[in-house]
Amino acid sequence: MANKGTCKAEGCSREAVAKHYCRKHYRLWKRDEMPKARYKTCTAENCRKPRFKGSLCEQHWTVAHGKGEAAGGAPEAAQGS
Repeated sequence: MANKGTCKAEGCSREAVAKHYCRKHYRLWKRDEMPKARYKTCTAENCRKPRFKGSLCEQHWTVAHGKGEAAGGAPEAAQGS
């Protein structure tokens, strides 16, 4: 197997195994614990959820567009009395 080079994480010199990361940093990347997110994230302050529509996650998009309460709030009111 060809040498894949070294890990692209800053300050790491281990051998890269996947996505140009070593085993440790690849595991962190998969759990979204690396500084660079795995996917495009919501632009709301301190939110790292995946984007839903436009540049916002589902929760922030719902609130911004007046579609009821934040995700999970509306179904409770719809249940029987």
